[in-house]
Amino acid sequence: MKFPFCFCSNSDTTLVKNSSHGGQPVQNFRVYSRIELKDASNGFHSKNKVGEGGFGSVYKGRLQDGTIVAIKVLSVELESMRGEREFISELAALSDIRHENLVRLRGCCVDGAKRFLVYDYMENNSLAHCFLGGEHNRIRFSWAQRRDVTLGVARGLAYLHEEVDPHIVHRDIKASNILLDRDFAPKVSDFGLSKLFRDDISHISTRVAGTLGYLSPEYAISGHLTRKSDVYSFGVLLLEIMSGRSVVDFDVEHGEQYLVDKAWEMYNANNLLQLVDPVLNGDFPSEEAFQFARVGLLCVQEKTKLRPRMSIAIQMLTNEIDTVNITISQPGHVADLMDVKIGHRSNSNSFFG
Repeated sequence: MKFPFCFCSNSDTTLVKNSSHGGQPVQNFRVYSRIELKDASNGFHSKNKVGEGGFGSVYKGRLQDGTIVAIKVLSVELESMRGEREFISELAALSDIRHENLVRLRGCCVDGAKRFLVYDYMENNSLAHCFLGGEHNRIRFSWAQRRDVTLGVARGLAYLHEEVDPHIVHRDIKASNILLDRDFAPKVSDFGLSKLFRDDISHISTRVAGTLGYLSPEYAISGHLTRKSDVYSFGVLLLEIMSGRSVVDFDVEHGEQYLVDKAWEMYNANNLLQLVDPVLNGDFPSEEAFQFARVGLLCVQEKTKLRPRMSIAIQMLTNEIDTVNITISQPGHVADLMDVKIGHRSNSNSFFG
């Protein structure tokens, strides 16, 4: 994998590449000037804003050749290097990899304390925005679409974990980081918290980064990060997609209710199909839904060694591996923010490291 470092100003653009593969040019990656990106987004006008996160905003833009792109604007806080870490992580993760289920990074720009990343534009925004949350949105989200999105995300993660060298752990898999193109094909996005793993490294210790509800318990409590941390987050996402439920719900009588706990209750009551989103009105293949629910629970088991690798999860989801005779143990989750390893909060539910 190549690691580009980009520097540009309004009057001049220079690309300096530093690579473990001899510094060869990265294919289809270019450096933009700030003027180009400003013109493309009509001065980063608010009407062109399509998203916002802890590190900056995303704008829709039209380049001079007519190409529609998404422009992420990162503000760098020099004292803490917030924004700069995300920028470098995204470049390292995406500059030289291609997969149909990963968002494509087209290029970048650095201008003073501003960092810009340019991606393919996703017409249907994110999974969280387009389908989950409101019943009106979910009712348009058929079982077939839910299955295809789930499998697409799984394939993207399997590629990152097992095929890319060095391997990549995303660290923030959640519905808002799954983008959907015009055909609703899923693209894993937002690699600002990602970490690279060489073959000889099984884990790293780091400050916790991610989103409450999706965080694996061993990572949240100890900062012990492995590929199985992503597997846990994927399991939560799978349960979220098939059920239409929030990852963490609040009930006046019962307080906070975690989706993984609700799924575990239904499993123990031998009633897993009750987990399927009621807006589907029973219009789904029960055997496949049952298999998906079991895979979701297998991915969120408390002990990391019991969670499947993503390639195995795909085989389970496609019924190449039957899960009926596989024992499922109790899932784990982080119910108290006080349990999370010391870090910083970027919003009410998210952390960055």
